[in-house]
Amino acid sequence: MIDIHTHILPGVDDGVSTMEDSMKMAMKAVKDGTRTVVATPHHNNGSHYNYKNNILLQVNELNRQLNDRDIPLTVLPGQETRVYGDILEGLQKDEILTINESDYVFIELPRDHFPQYLSNFLFNLQVEGYRPILTHPERNTQIIEQPNLLYSLVKNGAFVQITASSLLGKYGRNVKKLSYQLIDSNLVHLIASGAQKSKVLNLKEAYRDLKKNYDQSMVYYFSENAQYVVEGQSLATEPPERIKKKKILGVF
Repeated sequence: MIDIHTHILPGVDDGVSTMEDSMKMAMKAVKDGTRTVVATPHHNNGSHYNYKNNILLQVNELNRQLNDRDIPLTVLPGQETRVYGDILEGLQKDEILTINESDYVFIELPRDHFPQYLSNFLFNLQVEGYRPILTHPERNTQIIEQPNLLYSLVKNGAFVQITASSLLGKYGRNVKKLSYQLIDSNLVHLIASGAQKSKVLNLKEAYRDLKKNYDQSMVYYFSENAQYVVEGQSLATEPPERIKKKKILGVF
């Protein structure tokens, strides 16, 4: 498995605190069957600022430590940047880091509102050759109330990554319900743990639930897209649909 969203770098944000904590997370990932993770520390979220060159240095050191301890996990560089109007300038100045230095860029929405400029902002990113991935939009309060806000963004070329914990009900019934509705409507392209501690590495568990509620082909879809992201290849997609308000039998 590949987990494209983790906070495994020590002491840089609200993820793990020490190198030993990073090693514990790495060992848990390997035990679960994960062989590659992307380190995506928070950037410009009001509390944490992690710039591209610093992340690259820290990822190199983490991989060295893993190699020295014979832990078979590869960490790739990434960044989870809170949306702001000058991200494109940050990319051009080498402050913003794309996923494994591809053209995929993680964009985090605020939890409590939906920026009015978001559609134009994502369009401008795409014009410059970047492929934006919105991280855990299922936890945005406005999208929970108006899920078809996400439909228009996906229709216009944005991609969506939801959190494994959302599928597992860790953020409540409404977020779980919305997560499955988004999947049913072809509005999700990637699933990742977003883990900040080793105990939240639950991608394997989320894939197990996907197989139970759909079938193995759905697991293949998301796991292959994770591979495509880190390789900079085009993602597998299906035409997005508007959210249909219905109960998903067998899930809730």
